[in-house]
Amino acid sequence: MADHALDHLDEGIKPVVMVLREHGVETIESCQGGDGHAFPEPTVRFAGGKAEGYRALSVAIQCGLKVAELRRVWPILDMEPTGPWWEMTFTPQHPINALRG
Repeated sequence: MADHALDHLDEGIKPVVMVLREHGVETIESCQGGDGHAFPEPTVRFAGGKAEGYRALSVAIQCGLKVAELRRVWPILDMEPTGPWWEMTFTPQHPINALRG
């Protein structure tokens, strides 16, 4: 079954999302970052328990992705905490170039 959300990824973060998903990381949101985008830097949000962030970080590093930060977040929506989710950010020049090098 096709995941239609994959057809709407920002081109600058798509290679990163595909690598993470190919290794079993359950991505739930992504953005290439920059002016006019939801995040200031390339960001991927993903689901999972306490250990999933460390596993995803390991996948990213082993695949040559240039991770800048890993964090556990509880966004506040309508004055209530939601989540938690994991967020991984990448160096702004990263997404496509790091996969080619």
